[in-house]
Amino acid sequence: MGRERGMRIEPSSKRVRVYLGGEVVADTIRATMVWEVPYYPTYYFPVEDVRMEWLTPDGEVRRSPSRGNGELFTVRVNGVEAPGAALRYPESPIEELRGLVRFELDAMDAWFEEDEEMMAHPRDPYHRVDILAGSRHVRVEVDGVTVAESSSPRLLFETSLPVRYYLPKTHVRMDLLERSDTTTLCPYKGQAEYWSVRIGDKVHEDLVWSYPRPLPESQKIAGLVAFYDEKVDVYVDGVKQERPRTMFA
Repeated sequence: MGRERGMRIEPSSKRVRVYLGGEVVADTIRATMVWEVPYYPTYYFPVEDVRMEWLTPDGEVRRSPSRGNGELFTVRVNGVEAPGAALRYPESPIEELRGLVRFELDAMDAWFEEDEEMMAHPRDPYHRVDILAGSRHVRVEVDGVTVAESSSPRLLFETSLPVRYYLPKTHVRMDLLERSDTTTLCPYKGQAEYWSVRIGDKVHEDLVWSYPRPLPESQKIAGLVAFYDEKVDVYVDGVKQERPRTMFA
């Protein structure tokens, strides 16, 4: 594992593939994981494992205080074009990055870790999700109105995030919830659907979510709903909880 300028860098033992326009743009068993942000890593590929003939220099430079000057490339495959989707740091002050290529996650058609399609971003090997059945009494208020109340929550403990209380829909005032068009992806739990909460004339957007078909490791929360504790009042065994400060606040 490398640590330079506060950045975590380490090799991955997974086979990683990237697709665009129906073709494999990169395929490696020698990927490098780089934590460019604290929340999750990004895959970097050895240049030898990238179809470089499909990459055209943009003539633009992206500067990073830690990684140095990055050269941007457009990826073109079978008439499909992804401008600025690839990046190299050939003269990076971090030696491990110099012979590697990075792709923008959302610019490519699909990513695979081994033979399973990757959701949202690479899984962090230091990230853990534990789901435990509980008997704490959980009550959720929005604008002073009790929207959910249950003594049979599932408690989801996830690295670097506050505990989430997943509750049966039968213990939630579903009449106060309005389905949203919003969906999100999580590499550990799957695809979430959302609801907003209407209290009188006020609508609190995307306050509630659920994983109707979670990934196998998160099956214990299938069909249950959770609230952003950062935006509601939560009482656990009668004690009002302090609203956590997270990226979702």
